[in-house]
Amino acid sequence: MKTRLSVVALCLAMLLAASGPTDLIAAAAAPLPAAAVASKPKLVVFVAVDQFRADYIDWYGGNWKHGLRRVLDKGAWFRNANYPYLGTVTCPGHTTLGTGAYPHTHGMILNDWWDRATSKISACTDDAGVKLLGYMRDVKKMNGGGDSGKNMLVPTLADEMKAQLQPMPRVVSFSMKARSAIGLAGHKPDVAAWFEQGSLVTSTAFAGELTGFVKKFVADNPIEKDADGQWTKLLDEKAYKYADDVPQETMSGGRVFPHPLTRTASALPSSASPAPGPRQRRGESGALPPASPSQFAAWERSPWSDRYLARLASAAVSALGLGKGPGTDYLSVSFSALDTVGHPYGPRSHEVQDVLARLDVTLGDLLDEIDKKVGADNYVLAFSADHGVMEFPEQLKAEGKDAGRMSTAQLTQTLNDALNRALGPGKHIDTIRYTEVYLAPGVREQLKAKREALKATLDAARTVPGVQQAFFSDDLLDPGKAKDPVQRAAALSHFPARAGDIILVPKRYWIAMPAGTTHGTNNDYDQHVPVVLFGAGIKAGKYDRAVSPADIAPTLAKLVGVTLPKAEGKPLNEALAK
Repeated sequence: MKTRLSVVALCLAMLLAASGPTDLIAAAAAPLPAAAVASKPKLVVFVAVDQFRADYIDWYGGNWKHGLRRVLDKGAWFRNANYPYLGTVTCPGHTTLGTGAYPHTHGMILNDWWDRATSKISACTDDAGVKLLGYMRDVKKMNGGGDSGKNMLVPTLADEMKAQLQPMPRVVSFSMKARSAIGLAGHKPDVAAWFEQGSLVTSTAFAGELTGFVKKFVADNPIEKDADGQWTKLLDEKAYKYADDVPQETMSGGRVFPHPLTRTASALPSSASPAPGPRQRRGESGALPPASPSQFAAWERSPWSDRYLARLASAAVSALGLGKGPGTDYLSVSFSALDTVGHPYGPRSHEVQDVLARLDVTLGDLLDEIDKKVGADNYVLAFSADHGVMEFPEQLKAEGKDAGRMSTAQLTQTLNDALNRALGPGKHIDTIRYTEVYLAPGVREQLKAKREALKATLDAARTVPGVQQAFFSDDLLDPGKAKDPVQRAAALSHFPARAGDIILVPKRYWIAMPAGTTHGTNNDYDQHVPVVLFGAGIKAGKYDRAVSPADIAPTLAKLVGVTLPKAEGKPLNEALAK
């Protein structure tokens, strides 16, 4: 023992002799090697489910026995989590989850907005300077260009992990939608893929060529394999609540189970069973014929698309060795089927219930795979959603609620009439997107100069059935100066360069949609979503204090040892194991 201590003392003495004070301070401040930080997870997994209302857990959670149940029962479940802003749609939600900031800061205010410079609609991930790379076929966007995180003005958690951690993490993100995959991944993921026009794609913003393991996965798992099947109910019929068929369901291909995964009669041989064998389906070359647009739409609007993404994520863990290196890697998956089913079928439908039941199984399979490949104690998982959704207004009205559908035509006419009276005849409105009214060039300045004309226009908007409130954009520049929660919600969604000039707030239980249902308001059914943390470094429990989904990224950042300088959310410290 004395000999060992003498050697240590000698080494220290040599170090002191060879180093100046500055060198010693730098050595003391240097980060510990990754192996010395035993508490850090080896892999961060971010799972988002598009359009997952928090109350689905109460309504349908009794049927879940696998992944959803495991996360809820063994994770830190924050049951009072709400987005505080107005524009509760996919792009803002995923970007808020990814960055910990709100739309007025990260700039992704809607799925798309009116670009005043080009007088065109611009999707939130549009980037004219890049192009798409298709894994299944060549794909070109209708408006040209491709997708990137260029419009995202704040770095994501994954961005900061790559900037601050050594060794640099690998970042991988998958979804059916560009805005979902990019919102969670950020500006420079190593692998990002989503679907566009029936093909899995990526962007030259992220890669100069297609990724090898993804190419192999696509070749080994053509979606055409699923196009011969049918979507049937997973659970016993008695497990489903409400009716399987209501008049408001908008799917022309069928409102009740079973749902064929092909919408064209010619897609199957006339004598085929629901799942024909390879000899029946394949051509002379042995290849499956490409899925038609209708086939792909049916597949996308089914639990099979969720299962595909989960299997692709598992393949990424294996191929890249995520969570097996000396650092901390990042994997995000955003499941989209619930959203594509929820819009036409509604949150009370058997279709939504079955998507959730099958997602429970899919998530369970993914967690089992990560357990095997990374180790159950070596990864942390965040589970949340980008927004909720409203029930069909007809259902709510039948229950005695003030509910209905706003008429976009009536709204436009009312605003035009008011502006004509105030400013004289002419074109006064360029377009209306979601809750945003974009005025024609020069009209905004005229209204600012004529305050009575502005007041009359806002008052006129409030007379339209379904409109609760209308704001002028100048009144939304500072959320801290908002007079009430409604104005604050609108201000948190307001980024002046991309926002409208007049912002409308729908009344509770009213939507501006002629059929189906939607989201995008400051009401609880749109804002209230699950927030659950699970795995390494997390203390399981149920927590009821008010939190925000924006708190997830700062919590994960604290867990892995990075800072998020632009985040507005706060770490959920009670969920972190001491």
